Amino acid sequence: MIALDTNIVVRLLTADDPDQLEIARRLVKEADALWLSKTVLLETAWVLRHSYGLSREVILLAFWKLLGYRQLQIEDRAAVARALEWYAAGLDLADALHLASGDARSAFATFDRKLARLAGKLDDGPEVRLLQ
Repeated sequence: MIALDTNIVVRLLTADDPDQLEIARRLVKEADALWLSKTVLLETAWVLRHSYGLSREVILLAFWKLLGYRQLQIEDRAAVARALEWYAAGLDLADALHLASGDARSAFATFDRKLARLAGKLDDGPEVRLLQ
């Protein structure tokens, strides 16, 4: 299994460097199994948003396509999918990953009013406690 770094994922999604894109595509084609961690996914979202100026909708579409790659294993795929749904609903991706990765039986404590407000609207989200 080969774990992917953020720069590989960014090359595949943006095709901004033809030489590196070809190398990345070859890796994806030839590898039996690839691994994508949640932290790489989060960093990729940050790079796409802040370095490339891509919208939430474009990033979501790209990530849903990533989840569809047959040979790509994603750390805690169910939590990532849930986080992407919540990201689509307006949560920040980092916040969505934090909430989706937690123990469903536990509450999530925060000082972040916006996070608490948005998370409170989720039908299947954990309890979020706004500390004051």
